[in-house]
Amino acid sequence: MTAPVIPSSPTREEYARDYAAALAANGDETIFDRPEPVSLFIDWLNDAKKVEPNDANAMTLSTVDGEGVPDSRIVLLKDVDARGFTFYSNAGSAKGGQLAARPQAALLFHWKSLRRQVRVRGRVEPVTPAEADAYFASRARESRIGAWASDQSRPLESRDALERAVARETARFEGKDVTRPERWTGWRVIPDQVEFWRDRPFRLHDRLRFDRDGAGWSRTRLQP
Repeated sequence: MTAPVIPSSPTREEYARDYAAALAANGDETIFDRPEPVSLFIDWLNDAKKVEPNDANAMTLSTVDGEGVPDSRIVLLKDVDARGFTFYSNAGSAKGGQLAARPQAALLFHWKSLRRQVRVRGRVEPVTPAEADAYFASRARESRIGAWASDQSRPLESRDALERAVARETARFEGKDVTRPERWTGWRVIPDQVEFWRDRPFRLHDRLRFDRDGAGWSRTRLQP
């Protein structure tokens, strides 16, 4: 078996070559001048939408299983406001079961083209049925049918079995609106802590952490 080629640590010359790009993306010294994290996150997400090749709203969702073992996967952020960060999935999935048992989670956004990342930690609450209905109705019809056909995270006999299930649900909803399955819902991560990281040369990165403090937020600059 061929050993993987792991990139070496950048040389001084490579750091110097990349310095201009890092400075262009992250040289604004006023970028952290915010009293709360949500507006800064929204600005960074809007920046990412302009340059990321796809799914600027992709995030790593980390949960904990019944034995205390961490579990992570990529999901898509579908809403963000002062209440928190919202995503949708199948409540019967592994993540759904873990969130039901331990309603806490961590999120990680990594925008490689911007040389930035954001980490979020907090408690989790389900969205309302009305919110889940509204988002589900906005999805492509084929995606809504797929939500009925897939028993997410359960063993699958074969790809053909999944395609047969899709065909069955397609026929069942012929000429009808595809309503939301009860098991399909959403969650909102209510942040207690949000950390912003931006790349600076020679690993001397900028880090700013917001911690919830009553009705407001405290701010702490962190060593790189």
